[in-house]
Amino acid sequence: MANLFRFGVSLEKKLLDEFDVLIKKKNYSNRSEAFRDLIRQELVKEEWQGKGEVVGAITLVYDHRKRELINTLTNIQHDFQGTIISSQHIHQDHDNCLEIIIARGAVKDVVNLADTLKSVKGVKHGAMNMSSTGKGIK
Repeated sequence: MANLFRFGVSLEKKLLDEFDVLIKKKNYSNRSEAFRDLIRQELVKEEWQGKGEVVGAITLVYDHRKRELINTLTNIQHDFQGTIISSQHIHQDHDNCLEIIIARGAVKDVVNLADTLKSVKGVKHGAMNMSSTGKGIK
């Protein structure tokens, strides 16, 4: 614990009370863990503003019966095969599929992949979950 530092934070009582409710709801064991997580979240956002390597999960929901949609999505993924690490296809019901694509690479490449996939006609919902390679975060 030689690298552990303690410091004080001043907050209005109402804000601290709201924070305590939030961290309890999210199952944090204490305020320190919640603060660490918030700091890491901001550091990940900073990574995504830079030019380094990032990791992200792209989720897509679509109706597999839409003409040529699956071929279009597959062709896009082949165009980005250097960025895509893995993908998983889930049949949610008779009509709807969920696809999860894990991407790693330069920010511009991962964002371009996500934007390209989400904008395909027939995709009902697309989202990008930004994460980190973990190299720059302790």
